Amino acid sequence: MIELLLVGVGAGNPKHLTLEAIEALNSADVILIPRKGPGKDDLAGLRRAICRDALHNGGPHQHEFDLPVRDPKTPDYIQRVNNWHDAISAAWIDAITSQVGNSGRVAFLVWGDPSLYDSTLRIAERVQTKLPLSLTVIPGITSVQALTAGHAIPLNTLGAPVTITTGRQLREHGWPDNTETLVVMLDAGGAFESLPPEDFDIWWSAFAGMPEEVRIAGPLISVANDILETRSKARADHGWIMDVYLLRRRTA
Repeated sequence: MIELLLVGVGAGNPKHLTLEAIEALNSADVILIPRKGPGKDDLAGLRRAICRDALHNGGPHQHEFDLPVRDPKTPDYIQRVNNWHDAISAAWIDAITSQVGNSGRVAFLVWGDPSLYDSTLRIAERVQTKLPLSLTVIPGITSVQALTAGHAIPLNTLGAPVTITTGRQLREHGWPDNTETLVVMLDAGGAFESLPPEDFDIWWSAFAGMPEEVRIAGPLISVANDILETRSKARADHGWIMDVYLLRRRTA
């Protein structure tokens, strides 16, 4: 039997690792480190840095492998993602079997937490249909927590719910009904431009919790352009960007 450890490692800061995560990584026979291709080498580098800081006496062997990319020729978004996940699961299977065969403990570092807007669990379920596999999930600090901590704000207003969504959903469907606070993840950039800017405040962070973190907050009407310009520059500087933001309706 293969035990797959999906270890939430936080938003990129090695100090975000919990004691449970450190213990899990050190217990593995091998740690898989995916490579996402040119322009995203920093992501594999961050995983290496986390391993370097967290592993005892060098720790388990680390095996790097290449991930496939989404095919832009598939017009339907859901089908495009499902095809991509099928290809990723095949890459996982090759990496796992090449390292431990049908028995061993394999760890995979997951940004943030494996359960929040992350497809790692869905990919692992695909792998389970092909390999004798059990899953263990180690929760991690999410970018949402890093965002609110960095801005020193509460996630919710008093006694009120919070909605977490994606940039695509906000852009296509607008502000959800009966929502006061909205957290937006996985935004390709500027989905908040679909809103009337005078009605909202925004707290935005890129690379939340990391040394290069950038934060901007204020009335959306005042800071929207600053966010877009800062985001564009950060993406150009790093070749990639991870950002998250919280929107809240302004009170009179």
